[in-house]
Amino acid sequence: MNEQVTVAAVAAAAQSGKVEENLAVLDAAVKMAAAAGAELVLFPELSATGFIPNHPTQDHAGWLREVLRQAWETAQPLDGAVVRGLIEIATSAGVFLSAGLLENAGNILHNTHVLVGDGKLWGYWRKMHIPIFEMPVYNGGEAVRVIETPLGRIGANVCFDVFLPESTRLLGVENAELVLFPFAADPPPLTPEGWFRWAQSPLQARCAENAVFGVACNYSGHVEFAGVHQRFAGGAAIVGPDGALLSSIEEEMVVHALKKETLLEARSRFEYTYRFRRPELYASLSR
Repeated sequence: MNEQVTVAAVAAAAQSGKVEENLAVLDAAVKMAAAAGAELVLFPELSATGFIPNHPTQDHAGWLREVLRQAWETAQPLDGAVVRGLIEIATSAGVFLSAGLLENAGNILHNTHVLVGDGKLWGYWRKMHIPIFEMPVYNGGEAVRVIETPLGRIGANVCFDVFLPESTRLLGVENAELVLFPFAADPPPLTPEGWFRWAQSPLQARCAENAVFGVACNYSGHVEFAGVHQRFAGGAAIVGPDGALLSSIEEEMVVHALKKETLLEARSRFEYTYRFRRPELYASLSR
């Protein structure tokens, strides 16, 4: 990891299926973040193609057919126009950018977060653990991996993944230094503080367990898709490698400088239990 990396977490408001409009929103936010000194900008889950609401009150079978039809129309391949647009936005601003899209992976759909910058796609992470209401739309992805970048070693857990300790541990065993946590969650009360209280315990625990920086942001605004509506309150925060909250909880954007010395200090503490791990004892955990 560089001696200092300035990151921005942005709680962008994206509309379901309105890709061009969403890219314009992300472009404007990237410019603001870059002007504030950010080198890496994180956006929420599904922020490029839009979140698909998943709490229908009408006939469920009819809704499912319609939502899947529209989802396939919206979904984008990793070599498609959406990723190319994100690359252009990031490269123009001189930053790394991480945003989410509904991915057309051939015969299945994934909830995918990409990392772009310097004229290319550096890598991607597919949401691994799919909540029950989202299961009809997309499949769980493969084990996440760390991406080596000029800024440092970066990984991501998408929304619900953070609630399963193994999600971040997969990155920890590859010496992740910075983990991105993009959310699209609407817990009550519908405020940025309400979102963070809901995510706080697992988010801070995952960072402390693995001594990694955590950059988190939540979806914002009202979405409508296939006749179903949902609203998100936004929220953004930065967590340190000891689990401490490093930033305030902001509604729209937080910018913070992550220092390598903070990471090294956390990994030198007695409470950094990583050095005491004994993987040979844990085989039963995967059975």
